[in-house]
Parts: sequence; structure tokens; C-alpha cells
Amino acid sequence: MVSFIRFKSRLVFIGALLILSLLIDQQLKADENKTLPDYVIKQFGKPPAIPKGALSKDLQKAVKVAFIDSIENSVWEEEQTAALDKIANSKDPRLAWLIADLLRFINGRHLNNELAAIAAKLLTIPSPTSNHWGIITDQLIAWDIPAPPNYLEAKRAIFTSVVPGWDNIFVEGSVDWRHVSWGGVLIDDRKYNKTDKNCNCIPAADNPEVSSAKDAKWLKDSDIIFGIGINGSYRAYPRRIMEVREMVNDTLGGRDLAIPYCTLCGAAQAYYTDRLPKGIKRPVLRTSGLLIRSNKVMYDIHTHSVFDTFRGDAVTGPLADKNLKLKQASVVTTTWGDWKKEHPETTVLVEKLALGRDFDFRNTRDASGPIFPVGNVDPRLPVHEDIIGVLTASGKPIAFQRSKAFTALQKGKKIGFENVQLKLDAGGIRAVDANGSDLGSHQAFWFAWSQFHPKTKLWNE
Repeated sequence: MVSFIRFKSRLVFIGALLILSLLIDQQLKADENKTLPDYVIKQFGKPPAIPKGALSKDLQKAVKVAFIDSIENSVWEEEQTAALDKIANSKDPRLAWLIADLLRFINGRHLNNELAAIAAKLLTIPSPTSNHWGIITDQLIAWDIPAPPNYLEAKRAIFTSVVPGWDNIFVEGSVDWRHVSWGGVLIDDRKYNKTDKNCNCIPAADNPEVSSAKDAKWLKDSDIIFGIGINGSYRAYPRRIMEVREMVNDTLGGRDLAIPYCTLCGAAQAYYTDRLPKGIKRPVLRTSGLLIRSNKVMYDIHTHSVFDTFRGDAVTGPLADKNLKLKQASVVTTTWGDWKKEHPETTVLVEKLALGRDFDFRNTRDASGPIFPVGNVDPRLPVHEDIIGVLTASGKPIAFQRSKAFTALQKGKKIGFENVQLKLDAGGIRAVDANGSDLGSHQAFWFAWSQFHPKTKLWNE
């Protein structure tokens, strides 16, 4: 009888453990899903189970054969097919990142379809029938799938086999290499002040020639410009030129500047590149030809240090080792007519810098949304809604919906958050503090600002 009671007690105890284990397992799954916002689950579904730890030796060899040897030796034979089969049956979604990287450079339709099908199998999603690279990459970013072990080594082999100029770019740092992709152009690696030389790249401009407002008869009053004012000096950077150049290294009001324009993000920014810590040479920034979540990746040609284009901090290389973060000056997005009326003494870049081109990517190529993978997008505003973004004194990012803020300011309303106050400037908007000092604001698309500042505050009228 005693034995029976003990046996029964053990059954109850074991049953309790099973129930507890089940509850813990359910909670763990719930916690995993909680890390993703509801809108991500709604759009992309729930992610598959993710293994942890190193790859088996067989899988490591398969990765080398399929993703490194195939690119370095420009071959795809039975050995690569066999390696790909092992990867397909691994049930490891992390390996889909390498497939996505390979997809970016593969043109053959049959291999494209095969790679996409394998990536979809690993991710447990339907195989895409078109835009294979974009759909797979969006899914990976949205689910925040971890990278496989030794990811950078394999990715570097893939990318540098295509563009040798990236050898010094793909190095360890605080950049999330999962999100870095090719923008379809080559690196601008020309030396400083040699930008009169042609290049098969997006050509930066160093120390650009300027004219007075009076002599800029080629500009219409309705043309969009990016206006910068420093120490009483004002300069207009026409969007038509910035669409072509995407990067200008300039001097204005006695200060050195680097001015990147990301056409994909609708964002022109201005970074001070002088008055830096002792021992740091002025960074000269160039377009690398790479993107990170549809935002241009810029780098310094002296040190090959990569900078976060949206935030201004060095994320790889010697300048990252020195924790360099560039301070921003405000950029006002407005029309040429409004800018020159408010600042008649302004200078403006000369027409020849547009190289005879007249793009309007915002209203053509990018009109339907981001053309490169961005993953999930904060749904509080439409992806291409214009915002004015700035960081507060406490370091909080704050975004102001431009259309609402502009209307409110025109009505005389005060708009602010913490130390930030908005003011109208030549038909545009800039952020200042209580003393009227510039806070380094700029205009951008909502999708870009919110993904580089994922915890951003959003001003409500």
C-alpha cells in the first residue's frame, strides 16, 4: 500500500513537472514572439525555430563550397549542388542570409529560382516567383534572423570577389553586416579633390564651384534645394545635382563639411569634418556602392572607416576605434525661390556639377516605396512620409511629421519637445534650442528615420 502511494505520488510529481515544462515552453515561445512587434507578425508571420551554436563540420564545408569557392572560382558544378543540398536540409534559417547575399549577384534564372526555393525552405515560407533577393531579404530582416557563425568571412568573400575595392570595407565593427547589400554601383575610391576625374561610380564632388544667386539663372524658383547656413554664410545644394553626386565635401562659413544625400531615403545631411580630436585627419567621405536597409553606406577614403550615414558615427576601421562621431549641421529642404528670397546673399552650386543629368528619383523610381529591402517598417506613418528628425539634448530621437508641423507653424503655433523647438526657415523647417542655436535637424522619409532610430518619439499635433 505504501509503495502504491509512493508510486502515485511520483506520477503526480512527474505530471506536475510535465505541465510546468509545457507552460515554460509555451512562455518561451510567447517571449520569442514578443520580441517582434505585432505588425511584423501580421505581415510576415511567425519565424521558424532558430538553432544556436556552431555549424557542424559538414555544414561548414558545404558553406565554403557553395558560397565562397563558387564565387572565387566562378564555378557551379556538382560539388556546389551537393553542398547546396546539405544546406537545404540543414533546417538552419541562419544560412538563408548567405543565400540572399549570393542571390544579389546571380543572374542565371535557373540558379536564382533554385537558391530562392532553398532559402524559402529554410525560412518555411512559400518560394517567391519573382524578386527573389528582395523578398527573401525582407523576410530575414523583418524576423531579425541571426547570422550564421563566421558570417562576415563568407560574406566578404562573396562581395569582394565582385568588387575588389571593398577589401578594406568588409571588416569587423559595430555595423550589422546582415543588412548590408549591394546598391548596383561601384565604389568611389578617387583621391581627395580629384573628383573631376570620371569614375564608374556615383561621383562625389570636392570643393564644388559655386555662383551667386543672381547668376544661377538655370534654376527655377520651384526647384528643390538643400539649404545650409553656417556662421552667416549660406549655400544651396540643388537636388538635381545631389541626385547625381550624392556626396559633397565642402567648406562653408569657415567650417569643413561632408554632405551626403541618400536619394533612397529622401535625406540630405551635413556633418562637420573639422575640429576633431587630436590626431584625426579630416575625413573625406565617399559613396561605397553599398546600402544598409536602403540607406547609402559612406566611408572615409583615408582610413576606409565606414560611417553610419544617418547617425554620423564611425562603425568600422581606425575612426571607429577612436569612437569618432561627427556633429550635424541642419539642412533645410525647400525651394530655390524661397531660399534665395530669405537668404539673397546665398551661393549655389553651379549647373555643370549635374553632369548634364536631370533626375527626379523621388517622383519616378522611388514613388511606390523603397526599391531595396528594408524589412519591417514602423506603421505609425506611411513609408515615404516626410519627417523632420533631430536628437534632443538627452539623446532621444524625435520625428515631426513635416506636413502637420509646417501647417501648425504657419498658424503661429509653437512646436517643441524637450529642448527642441521648430522654426520656419525659407519655406522649410529647422530645429533650434531655446537660444536659437542650431540642433542639426534634417528632413527624411519616415521609413529611414524610424529604422535607424527604432525607438524614436513621434510628435503629435
